[in-house]
Amino acid sequence: MQAELTATLAAQRTAFAHQPPDAPRRIRALRALLGAVRARREEFVQAISEDFGGRARQETLLLEVFPVVDTIQHAIRQLPRWMRPRPAAAGWQFLPGRARVVYQPLGVVGVIGAWNYPLLLSLSPMVSALAAGNHAMLKPSELAPRTADLLARLVSDLFPADYVTVVTGGPETGAAFAALPFDHLLFTGSTRVGKLIMRSASEHLTPVTLELGGKSPALVHPDFPAPTAAARIMAGKLFNAGQTCIAPDYVLVEAGAREEFVRLAAEAAATMYPRLVDNPDFTRIVNRQHYQRLRGLVGDAAQRGAEILEVNPARESASEQNRVFLPTLLWNVSDQMTVMQEEIFGPVLPVVTYRSLDEAIEYVNARPRPLALYYFDRNSKRVEAVLARTTSGGVTVNDTIFHIAQNDLPFGGVGASGMGSYHGFDGFLTFSKKKGVFLQSRFTTLGMLRPPYGALARRVSDFLIGR
Repeated sequence: MQAELTATLAAQRTAFAHQPPDAPRRIRALRALLGAVRARREEFVQAISEDFGGRARQETLLLEVFPVVDTIQHAIRQLPRWMRPRPAAAGWQFLPGRARVVYQPLGVVGVIGAWNYPLLLSLSPMVSALAAGNHAMLKPSELAPRTADLLARLVSDLFPADYVTVVTGGPETGAAFAALPFDHLLFTGSTRVGKLIMRSASEHLTPVTLELGGKSPALVHPDFPAPTAAARIMAGKLFNAGQTCIAPDYVLVEAGAREEFVRLAAEAAATMYPRLVDNPDFTRIVNRQHYQRLRGLVGDAAQRGAEILEVNPARESASEQNRVFLPTLLWNVSDQMTVMQEEIFGPVLPVVTYRSLDEAIEYVNARPRPLALYYFDRNSKRVEAVLARTTSGGVTVNDTIFHIAQNDLPFGGVGASGMGSYHGFDGFLTFSKKKGVFLQSRFTTLGMLRPPYGALARRVSDFLIGR
């Protein structure tokens, strides 16, 4: 496998060196991809649902197909502007010389997708790579094999293998893929695997963008309407049955509001999902291993004193066999519980209480920096204070999730939640070399600074440095 991957990379390098994609070719590639995703949307709906054992059709269309379509359309519209060299100011000492920044494709880039949004998290970074003029190799997640096979067929129908190709296979293939000497490698997945990816990439000094996860908090100020906060937090939590890297991982509410929030959150979940097992709108847990992991998190919390509320309006039987995991609220949680140490990645929401806003901010800041933070408050001064005093990959104020859908906002983590960013122009920059260019004028006074140095050179250096 390693030899085959190395040969594919070599073929892409040769093709890129022969003729890096210019603007017309990039736009043709993006338009072809756009048409194919639109035409095969129902195939993706079916493949992803089969991979999950049941995935809400509208979630695939609204959270995967639409964002990919929107990303491609945005890139097509903006690409001429993105590619335009940016004038830069030359130092006055070097006038009338000029300076500019040009954006040059890196070469061949690798993209490792994730299983939880197998279409979006595979094609969205690839769109950025192609818009920047690169050739690309994509490794989708083996945990969504039907979607991976569909992506491979789609790409092979559109592009020659020495331009864009999809590599499918299991963990060994993924490890071999990560070890290739790409010009840039983007990985989406867990922090644990991200460390392994970075270690592999370091052997070739391959620059990496790591889109990881972590424990993204939702912080509710007591002045914000509790029913609205509960409904919006539960919507963001239960998209894809919580299997979302930026889903609210836990919620912070004022101590006196905890009971009301739990009640409202349970009511919001029941309103959205009056049935769970017999409901195509509620997504299943991707496999039994992840189901068992979630059950273990809740069991550990219960043993350590947490109180638990499972939302099951129709009193159905949710099990490992049907892979329906009931929306679960936890409170009286502590740091000793595994659920408060690991990213949950499922429909389980711990509720943590605080006595003051300062205490809540200190709680967030005492933990690894999250991929997302959600703050609910209509007081603009407090909003700005929370933004200034916390560090996270991104923020949505008074809602959840939606900062990821803004094409002109960078998306990426910080610290344990990742490094680097993409989306829109930031994605174009991630997969480009910003090359500084200085253009010397026909006439220049800098010649007097060449050897042999005399009195004039000494006077010029004294003038430039100052006394």
